[in-house]
Amino acid sequence: MEKRTIALIFGGISSEREVSLNSGKQVYDSLDKDRYDIRKYDAKTDIPQLVSDAKKIDCALIILHGPYGEDGTVQGLLDLLDIPYQGAGVLGSAVAMNKLLSKHLYEKAGLNVPPYVMAQRGESVDVDAIVLKLGMPVVVKPAETGSSVGMSIVRNQSFLATAVEKALEFGETAMIECYIAGTEITCGVIGNEDVEALPLIEIIPGEKYEFFDYEAKYQPGATEEICPARIDAQLTQEGQRNAIVAHKALYLQGYSRTDMILKDNTFFILETNTIPGMTATSLFPQSAQAAGMSFSALLDRLIELGIAARRRKKTRG
Repeated sequence: MEKRTIALIFGGISSEREVSLNSGKQVYDSLDKDRYDIRKYDAKTDIPQLVSDAKKIDCALIILHGPYGEDGTVQGLLDLLDIPYQGAGVLGSAVAMNKLLSKHLYEKAGLNVPPYVMAQRGESVDVDAIVLKLGMPVVVKPAETGSSVGMSIVRNQSFLATAVEKALEFGETAMIECYIAGTEITCGVIGNEDVEALPLIEIIPGEKYEFFDYEAKYQPGATEEICPARIDAQLTQEGQRNAIVAHKALYLQGYSRTDMILKDNTFFILETNTIPGMTATSLFPQSAQAAGMSFSALLDRLIELGIAARRRKKTRG
């Protein structure tokens, strides 16, 4: 069997570069070297080489997180180069990266979201108005980052303005969201036209972590992750349905992972990740493993889905 040439794109220039470098290394180690000729490209330095090699590449695996990787920019470049890739296209990537646009589409699709308000860089923060609308505590986060970068839980309104300033260091817009105390659940989905939900994962940050923050996500042993989640069959089906609805509402394809909070038997959608963490122990591969799919087999599936999506798009003209 002739090997496929795979462009493994990782690194980049976002605040999540280190996560991407780690994920990229583990993806490289797990790809079947008998099936693939793998070419590695750091998006920070190797884009010109990627462009030069485009005609030799059969598919790309984008293992980037945050702006300039997960937001549609690299996807657009690959479209221009006619290189298939896994996951969402330009539109879905851009929409899912923007928490405000995502909220609008979740609500339109009938999903529950925590109440929220927005703050813009350069504008004063009306703390009293925010507290009047949302109460306390609140969650403050940048509108266009992942991995909980720049995120805070504020329990005293005297710290609210500072938390907003922190979030605005990572973009022009911050979201202030009503804090919902409940069980944190995440659900991956996979597929193009036929989307399948994977087993739910229950996330329990360690005692030293107030929420599933950057360190809790990536420090080994910092968080307990239970798959399948300890909820009944009916709630499991509802959580999986929510993840599929969110995936479709944001115009995604290939795969995604939606984070939510379960409180009083109701799911509240937080956000959807278009390029979930892709180390062997990351949440999406864990869920795939619980469904009987090894990490290597998951990567094979994503490559096939990416090639199929590109072929279908070209057929449509």
